[in-house]
Amino acid sequence: MQHETDTPTTSAATDDYDSPWKDMLEHAFPEFMAYYFPDLYAQIDWSQGFEFKNTELRQVVRDAELGKRFADCLVRVTLKSGGERWIYTHVEVQGQRDGSLPKRVFTYNYRIYDRFDCPVASLVILADESPNWRPSEFGFEALGCQVGIRFPVAKLMDYAGREAELQEDPNPFALVTLAHLQTQATRHNPQARFDAKWKLVQLLYRRGWDKQRIIDLFFVIDWMMHLPDFLSRQLWQNVETMEQEQRMAYVSSVERIGIEKGRQLGWQEGQQEGVQQGIQQGMQQGVQQGEALALQKLLVRRFGALPASAVERIANARAELLEVWLDRVLDAATLEEVFFDARH
Repeated sequence: MQHETDTPTTSAATDDYDSPWKDMLEHAFPEFMAYYFPDLYAQIDWSQGFEFKNTELRQVVRDAELGKRFADCLVRVTLKSGGERWIYTHVEVQGQRDGSLPKRVFTYNYRIYDRFDCPVASLVILADESPNWRPSEFGFEALGCQVGIRFPVAKLMDYAGREAELQEDPNPFALVTLAHLQTQATRHNPQARFDAKWKLVQLLYRRGWDKQRIIDLFFVIDWMMHLPDFLSRQLWQNVETMEQEQRMAYVSSVERIGIEKGRQLGWQEGQQEGVQQGIQQGMQQGVQQGEALALQKLLVRRFGALPASAVERIANARAELLEVWLDRVLDAATLEEVFFDARH
């Protein structure tokens, strides 16, 4: 096993992926496994359900001082052969080569195993544009002792040239992959990106998915395929017209505000760190309005359109209370759990 020696390189990419990828992992994990790791998907007994262990992952990240990576998830599943296993999914979505990736995956894996005494499968998605960069192992040898890890990898570039197939595939991650490829292909052509994005949105609405899935995927597409303001306004007008014609009000004004403000916050305060990092920086700077908008955006993505009482409660809350709610929003099962026992 070879020690990874590549050094990180920079990229001119300006598109931020971490937060929407994490949302899709949490909302459609079986589909994620079926699309990118079908052999592993077949080994899991999905009838037994699955459980996200992101609180445990945050503990490991904090203890390891590795820095939060918001496209990472830790999930407990049951195998068909019997016994539970934990799956650590690492979505490497910065759009660039990173020589520290294999060591980081190894470090996460052994720290999770050491802390919880549970075997861990580490899976990696690579979204960079280097066709020959496919890190899949890390290890070392010292005086006859060998230590290391080999991990499965899915490379998004491998789907290039299969756009027609991606358009027809019913798995939501086919649409996510297509959005990623078209984001890269239209990086320097705003009009071409607008055309591609509008076609993807139309395709999204034709899938027959429920409202929450459409909102989730709409957010992914909107976040990935960033447009200049004038083209973004045109896209929203197209969406509103289409919804009126088809009588399917999925992306409401509340959700639109959440998507737009959340994307702006993420771009302005944490482009490469993800929206949550931007939220934390906003807190430190005392930008209470930004906290409220970010919280509203996250709540809409988790639970759908908010009642007027919740919107008013957020608008009138103190910064300290907003921080409490932000800490709860990713793990709460219901909207009520976010606000439970909170005081104005």
